[in-house]
Amino acid sequence: MNHWPYPLWIAHRGAGKLAPENTLAAFRVGASHGWRAFECDVKLSADGVPFLLHDDTLDRTTPERGIAGHRPWSELSRTDAGGWHSRGFAGEPIPSLESIARFVQRNGHALNIEIKPTIGQERETGAAVATAAARLWHGQGVQPLLSSFEPDALATARDAQPELTRALLLEALPDGWFEQARALGCAAV
Repeated sequence: MNHWPYPLWIAHRGAGKLAPENTLAAFRVGASHGWRAFECDVKLSADGVPFLLHDDTLDRTTPERGIAGHRPWSELSRTDAGGWHSRGFAGEPIPSLESIARFVQRNGHALNIEIKPTIGQERETGAAVATAAARLWHGQGVQPLLSSFEPDALATARDAQPELTRALLLEALPDGWFEQARALGCAAV
């Protein structure tokens, strides 16, 4: 990487405090406040569709219960992900990565996709998210940054789409962090 193409400041989970996190509404609110880059959390549905959600379960941000990654996209796409935040966002659906890709591309925004796999699906999620990102951003300018706390997810993302920029997320700097980031081909930590 010759230069860092992403803004240094990004809106976390869209504008996840001003609107329901990881929804298209949050991205729209963030854009209305002038944000040029966003972060979102992406996992896989039971039938392999990349979608936005931070938690493993639906419990905190929807009226549903249970592990989100165990449900098909046809069910997740109809789930209210906005009503928990406030009445004005009631009915806001869980978005797919594809719908967020269209929004950021049409508006010239950058995107940091945090690969957030359901437990036990690190490798599958890393490969699927990287492949989807490469397809969705093919010929579309600044490619998304793929990041994760899960080294296995980053390794399979690297193997699936080595041209996409990656970042290793860490809560602390353990021994060997730099070597791990280099082995994963990360441009950032």
